[in-house]
Amino acid sequence: MNTPTTQRSSWLTKEAGEAQREWFVIDATGKTLGRLASRIAMVLRGKHKPNYTPNVDMGDFVIVTNVGGIRLTGTKPDKKLYIHHTLFPGGIKTRLAKDVLATDPERAIREAVWGMLPKGPLGRRILKKLKLYKTAEHGHTAQQPRVLELSN
Repeated sequence: MNTPTTQRSSWLTKEAGEAQREWFVIDATGKTLGRLASRIAMVLRGKHKPNYTPNVDMGDFVIVTNVGGIRLTGTKPDKKLYIHHTLFPGGIKTRLAKDVLATDPERAIREAVWGMLPKGPLGRRILKKLKLYKTAEHGHTAQQPRVLELSN
C-alpha cells in the first residue's frame, strides 16, 4: 500500500540582502505614543511580512512626520520620567514627559520604539531605518513612500 508523502518545509531568509524593502510614511498627529510605537516597531522588524525571520533584518523603512502632534493618555505627561545618565558621578538627569514632548518629541518616539526592538547589533541596525520629522515635509519623496494608516 503506497501512501502519498508530502514534503513540508519552512522557508527562512538567510541574509538581509534577500529582503524587499518598502518605505512607509506615518502622520503622527493625534496618535497615542505607545500604540504608534508598537506599530512602527512591527513594521521596522518586518513582522507584517509572511517571510519574517527573527534573526534577520527583514523590515521596511518608516518615516514619521508631525512628531510634535503625538499625545500621552491619562496622567503620563505629569508622571512619566525620561532618565539619562551622563556617566559622571551624580550625573543622572530626569525630565517629565510633558517637557520632553514640548522640546524633543523625536526622543520620546525613538525611546518608545527602541524599547520594543531587540537589544544588540540587530536592534541598532533596525532602528536606523526610522526617520523622524517635526513637520510634514521630509526628504524621502524619491523613495515613493506609501501612507501607512493607523487606527487611533
